[in-house]
Amino acid sequence: MFNFDAKFWKTLIPLLIRPGEVSKNYIAGKRQRYSNPFKFYLTVSVIFFLIIGITDSYNDFNNFRNGKNPNNTDIFNAINLNLKEDQKKDSILNLKETDSTLTAIKDTISKMPFLKVGGKEIKIVKMLKFQKQHPNLYVDDALDSLKIDKSFSNKFWYSRSQLINTIYTDSTVSKKLKKQFLSYSSIALFILLPLFTLFLKFIYIRSKFTYVEHLIFVFHTQTLFFLLLSIFYILNIFIETDSYTGLFLLLFLLYLFLAMKKFYEQSFIKTLFKYVFANVLFMIFTSLGVVFISFIAFALF
Repeated sequence: MFNFDAKFWKTLIPLLIRPGEVSKNYIAGKRQRYSNPFKFYLTVSVIFFLIIGITDSYNDFNNFRNGKNPNNTDIFNAINLNLKEDQKKDSILNLKETDSTLTAIKDTISKMPFLKVGGKEIKIVKMLKFQKQHPNLYVDDALDSLKIDKSFSNKFWYSRSQLINTIYTDSTVSKKLKKQFLSYSSIALFILLPLFTLFLKFIYIRSKFTYVEHLIFVFHTQTLFFLLLSIFYILNIFIETDSYTGLFLLLFLLYLFLAMKKFYEQSFIKTLFKYVFANVLFMIFTSLGVVFISFIAFALF
């Protein structure tokens, strides 16, 4: 997989600087010049996840070296700086609304439709509060104390309540969950790309391209996305890149538009219309995939 021969670099550099050209040349018969799109996608995606692991390890080491490596107690104390004294034993729902991130978390949780019925708290909220106050109690004993039926779903949600409470107080747990989510996302994306290609073929139903040729284009654009993300993560080692996330997304969206125009050779207006339509479809698929993968990662963590 990691065979960085001349083909790799002859694919990488044009893919970065000339949108749509590699795909166009590849299906035109100039395949000997470039890496196989499928293998190239796998190689770059693996490199991307390796970079994530390396940058996370570097940041942890850098924090440790600078005396900023927080343990669970430090994080918990930091959160409680914004709590009233009589709120310190309560759950995450009682965080004082002075920090915008914590406020957003509280609002998101409290507005979820299954949390309240007729103004009264239901099981999940009770579980969160009870588990926060009794972290070492076994699931069956906790459900007995709460007078909740010991069904499979109740046992599952009580066990997950511990994870929910821990995510906001333990950075190690949240990082592990993030990595698990990313690993599942790579699998989901690999499954979604061929499905998205079907819709792309429908959008360009009058074009001469076959399904496989559309798929080559999709693999190349997604590979470029991983390449840009890799650069983004590497730059984050040296500078704070969070404020440039919007610029990164804009850069990729511009690249995608130019790639579609170059590859499909249609007018600006037609390309723009199909570009918007394709992105709306992709966002719908991605949103559904994120919800599904988030639940799987949350359930199996």
